[in-house]
Amino acid sequence: MEEKTIIDLAYSDLAVVYGVILFLVGLSRWQQIGQERALLIAAARMGVQLLAAGYLLHLIFALQSPWPVMLILVVMGVFAIQTVASRVKTRIPRFYTIVTSSIFIGCGVMTFFFCQIVIGLEPWYDPRYLIPLTGMIIGNSMTGASLAAERLASEMKERRDEIETALCLGASSRMAAFDVVRSAFRAALIPSINSMAAMGIVFLPGMMTGQILSGTEPMIAVKYQIAIMCAITGSVAVTSLLILIQGRRAYFTGAHQLIDR
Repeated sequence: MEEKTIIDLAYSDLAVVYGVILFLVGLSRWQQIGQERALLIAAARMGVQLLAAGYLLHLIFALQSPWPVMLILVVMGVFAIQTVASRVKTRIPRFYTIVTSSIFIGCGVMTFFFCQIVIGLEPWYDPRYLIPLTGMIIGNSMTGASLAAERLASEMKERRDEIETALCLGASSRMAAFDVVRSAFRAALIPSINSMAAMGIVFLPGMMTGQILSGTEPMIAVKYQIAIMCAITGSVAVTSLLILIQGRRAYFTGAHQLIDR
């Protein structure tokens, strides 16, 4: 069978497709929606950031050294923490400490499991696999972390009287906040569960589509997509649970008393 070459896109092609954004800007102005500036800035940032990332990855792939790869992963983690912070309006106590440790542990453990145990990456720092796979795991975990932290903080505030009553009746801090933690954990998992349930019927996910477009055999792409989605869901669950457990403890003293905030 003749091997098909990848269809490349010229910069002129990107200029043409950016016409869609200009059309949306015109539509927004026509309907007086007021999102023209936001659309233009977002589209410009996307282009600049992705092109810069492409050139940087090209350089890192050529270096074949673990140190730049690790630096990129740390930077990704830092930006993920800042993104979570920007999304969460009501924050739990010790927010940055809890979110930082949870993201690095949850995403780090799941990335190691997927890259070393599942696919057996050699060398372990191979940037063509490690960077994009870690990016997908961290990117999806951000959503779960944001939902978990936001829901925990808001419900601890709204249900304070209920929790204090449970403590007065002899409940431990864990039991008093059990429903709050359970509700927040469910909220954190909903996007991942919905994505898994819709894959293959409602839409073809990005990783699978990208591999197929690059010439990968469809069944190989399918197996990779199933594996990465399991890893992503595991990372979301572990990261969110770490945030909820540490966050819940931050609201109470060692004597199971609710701390005034």
